[in-house]
Amino acid sequence: MSEEIKKERKKRSLSLIQPTSIPTLGNYLGAMKGWPEFQEDYDTVFGIADLHSITVRQDPQKLRLQTTQLYALLMAVGLDPEKSILFVQSHVPQHSQLGWILNCYTMFGELNRMTQFKDKSAQHADNVNSGLFTYPCLMAADILLYQADVVPVGADQKQHLEIARDIAERFNGVYGNVFTVPEPYFPKAGARVMSLADPTRKMSKSDPNQKGTVYLTDEPSVIMKKFKSAVTDSEMSVHYAEGKDGINNLMTIYSAVTGKSFETIESEFSGKGYGDFKTAVGEAVVAELEPVQKKYNELMADKAYLKEKWTQGAEIAQRVSQRTLDKAMKKIGFLAK
Repeated sequence: MSEEIKKERKKRSLSLIQPTSIPTLGNYLGAMKGWPEFQEDYDTVFGIADLHSITVRQDPQKLRLQTTQLYALLMAVGLDPEKSILFVQSHVPQHSQLGWILNCYTMFGELNRMTQFKDKSAQHADNVNSGLFTYPCLMAADILLYQADVVPVGADQKQHLEIARDIAERFNGVYGNVFTVPEPYFPKAGARVMSLADPTRKMSKSDPNQKGTVYLTDEPSVIMKKFKSAVTDSEMSVHYAEGKDGINNLMTIYSAVTGKSFETIESEFSGKGYGDFKTAVGEAVVAELEPVQKKYNELMADKAYLKEKWTQGAEIAQRVSQRTLDKAMKKIGFLAK
């Protein structure tokens, strides 16, 4: 038996991220930091979901820039186009094509129950468009095109994976085994990072209070300023406890970037004030992000290289996804070219 046959195929995972803003420190410590290791264990597919982003009106110039920035950031945090399929969704027309097909195998009532549609409709009452309503079908196409075995999900995406599974099972029930029915993958919990301005709320890239959010591209001086102004309490003691949301958040961040336990942190800052602690956390974050920012800046200075990589990623993604699309279209009865 050859080595190739003996070697078990890695399970395939798929993750898409929208280019609606620069990722935050929370995104990085909560998920992105672990992605390079993830691509060693799985056959990974990472896409920038720019098609999904237009359910809300986007500034065209800003969307192009943020898509470029996000592609560079994904590479800067350690995603390797030689190990992962790394592509921009709109470069792969198979997504839209299968998305339309799956629209016809998804029930109106299923889409009407989607929590995110209700939430976004309330947020953007002046633009409740049909794309916002049917985008779970496109999301299902994203997943099913690549025959993904697992999809890393958080609580907010669980419902979308469930409908993708329902659509796959419905289609397979009519036409046979066409799509892999994906399983949810719950990544090992990363750090849950809260807003520096309001530590009772999660750090968010859409937070109107910029002081509360650290972006991966923030200059070191900006990062330091944000940490020095972080909300704490009047107790002046660095220890983890109920009711000390600000200090608990800073300890969580410091622990995530240094690997130190809360006990060690409490000992290190025993008898020291919050000013010293905030400075230390800020400096640790600056040091953590320094190699990411260095690589990011190098990539952003070489747009030709970035274009080469996303073109290469699109070509691979098209080859892989076309096989699934051809199979689905043949089963339905479409005429072959």
